Amino acid sequence: MIKYGIVGAGYFGAEIGRVLQERNDATVTTLYDPENAARVAAELGAAVAGSAAEVAASAQVDAVVVASPNWAHQDGVLAAAHAGKPVFCEKPIALSYTDCVAMLRAAEEAGVLFMAGHVMNFMAGVREAKRLIASGEIGDVLVVRAVRNGWEDVQESVSWKKKRSLSGGHLYHHIHELDFVQSVLGPATSVFMTGGNVAHSGPQFGDEDDMLFLSLQFDGSKFATLEYGSAFRWPEHYVLIQGTEGALRIDLQDAGVELRTAEGSRRFLLHRTEAEDADRTAIYRGSSTDGAVQYGNPDRRPPLWLRGIIEEEMGYFHGLMRGGRPEAEFAGLTDGSAAAASIATADALTRSLREGRRVDVSEITGAAALPG
Repeated sequence: MIKYGIVGAGYFGAEIGRVLQERNDATVTTLYDPENAARVAAELGAAVAGSAAEVAASAQVDAVVVASPNWAHQDGVLAAAHAGKPVFCEKPIALSYTDCVAMLRAAEEAGVLFMAGHVMNFMAGVREAKRLIASGEIGDVLVVRAVRNGWEDVQESVSWKKKRSLSGGHLYHHIHELDFVQSVLGPATSVFMTGGNVAHSGPQFGDEDDMLFLSLQFDGSKFATLEYGSAFRWPEHYVLIQGTEGALRIDLQDAGVELRTAEGSRRFLLHRTEAEDADRTAIYRGSSTDGAVQYGNPDRRPPLWLRGIIEEEMGYFHGLMRGGRPEAEFAGLTDGSAAAASIATADALTRSLREGRRVDVSEITGAAALPG
């Protein structure tokens, strides 16, 4: 029986707790969340702690799950490391590369497992796409284009997710696509970003930029473009990978993955089942709302498709806690290097936007090296 403590029991953290509690060899014993802990603890039969450090120090906690708001991730991870406890941390693991280095160094010095929660990696269709790319099905990858946009209406209150100092804005909070691009092409070498807040100014909104356009260059003359934002009335969400022998399109709106080569095309599931794909497709067709608004209300349960990938991700982490060996496919998640590389690129992009120039990612990573 593995006993888990959770730091952050909002929309995502509460569901992680439910998923773990449903296992017959896991239990959630302790929660910390100033706003949501009491309600979720009552549901799960867990105790309420007064701080992240109290969760990590508890004798009733074998491993810590950090699912607090983005800006608070470092406190939870450092508390776990200092207590000598393995830790799972939701994305983005930090809002700066410097903080990433500090977190990973603390985990290494404590000799504890650190796993980053980049849940897109556990979508069945994403895993299959990576296998096809690795097997040479589409030849050499030349360019990747990722688009994730929608529209944000005025909300009853301004979520922390819409404030750059707390969430990092679209680039950091929606870092899944950037992480995927780098899992295919490796870490970016130089980047450029332009954009701004063009349709959501005023106290009724946050201060994040609602249009971001990214250009990334990689070793070997490979490229990627990404687009994020909440100022798009025609929402799009997909990743298109173009190779010398074919292409793959991961459609996260009309859920599914399509492979095209000279031999023809075939389509396969994005999630585990047709029901999960249908659930995601129906939700996206019925709403044009920005994802940071649509997903995140702690009073709601995540939809079927999202619960499915949470189950896959937490099942993997729990397997490691039970003594399983890390799979090569997820090596960059279970040592934190992939997550940190994504933040380094995001930091370089942020500098590019601020200074109006192309930025080498080494300007960020050269200041502080990752452990190992």
